[in-house]
Amino acid sequence: VAYQGPLFPLFVSPPLSSPSSSSPSSASMALNHLTAGLNELIAQEAQNNTLETIQIDGLVVLKIIKHCQDHLPDIVTGQLLGLDSATTLEVTNSFPFPSRSTDQEDESDDAGAEYQIEMMRCLREVNVDNNTVGWYTSTYLSSFMSEGVIETQYNYQATIKKCVVIVYDPLKTAQGLLSLRAYRLTQSFMDLYKTHTFTKESLEAAGMTYKDIFEQIPIRIHNLNLINALLYDLEDSDYVSAHFERLNLSVQPYLEKNMEFLTESLDDLAAEQNKFQYYQKVLQRQQTQLQVYQQKKRAEGVPEDEEEIAQLFKPITQPSRLESLLVTNQIVDYCEQINTFAGSSFTKLFLHGGMQK
Repeated sequence: VAYQGPLFPLFVSPPLSSPSSSSPSSASMALNHLTAGLNELIAQEAQNNTLETIQIDGLVVLKIIKHCQDHLPDIVTGQLLGLDSATTLEVTNSFPFPSRSTDQEDESDDAGAEYQIEMMRCLREVNVDNNTVGWYTSTYLSSFMSEGVIETQYNYQATIKKCVVIVYDPLKTAQGLLSLRAYRLTQSFMDLYKTHTFTKESLEAAGMTYKDIFEQIPIRIHNLNLINALLYDLEDSDYVSAHFERLNLSVQPYLEKNMEFLTESLDDLAAEQNKFQYYQKVLQRQQTQLQVYQQKKRAEGVPEDEEEIAQLFKPITQPSRLESLLVTNQIVDYCEQINTFAGSSFTKLFLHGGMQK
């Protein structure tokens, strides 16, 4: 009996005695032992692909923030390096990808691949972690949920099981709260994405909703003891200046931008719904014509010609429902951001009103 498992093949040699000499109880015990071993291997493989925490160094966070802030308002990306330990993914280093220009769009893919290989070779020569564990990108209020990001993350995750995409939002960070989130594609969505079939029937069969595309992994920022000692030392010094942006009562720019993106997403969702409704109308019209054609052939007593039917009534391609799922995910995220920010703004206004009395 041979089992080709995900880790390594497990072979069980045949018994040395003849089949007549082996008792049924010993055979059942061997079968139960083999089944338990296979179940243990499957459980270990599932456990090895599980991520519970992303531990990222503070220096890497600063490098990501600096890269994204220096290239505003452009969207930038970069590589994450580190290693995985059990259910924790440790991000210890990163480097930015070169910015793309319109003139170099055709050569950007080859140049970007050569740049990554050269950077990782240089890091390996100086004995720095050069294992790829994902990538990062900047975004504006959850606008990263697109098919391009899904395709990139799918290529990463199909090659490296434990890898994530870290998303940094400079607009939300400017409101006084660091917006740094880690995502990865769910296994159910990975299996569905292999087929590239996002029809209504396939989504219902897989039980896929907008919540099942990405899974968010908690992030824990880690610093060395010397850095923590420096931060404690600077806490009471004059080198650290206080900023009072969090007490700013102006909420219009951030809310306006959220409402603008929310309105655009609602228009996109309405357009996707109109596409699907048009498909249903065309499909219903074709089915009605097919029924009329079949009734006419039966009345004439002529057998139906499958080739003629295939030429007259060609199958209609159903539009992909992936864009609708992504737009719905964005709408939910925009609503949550507006709700959270409005709650903190009301707290500031009540505090300001109490101070004026």
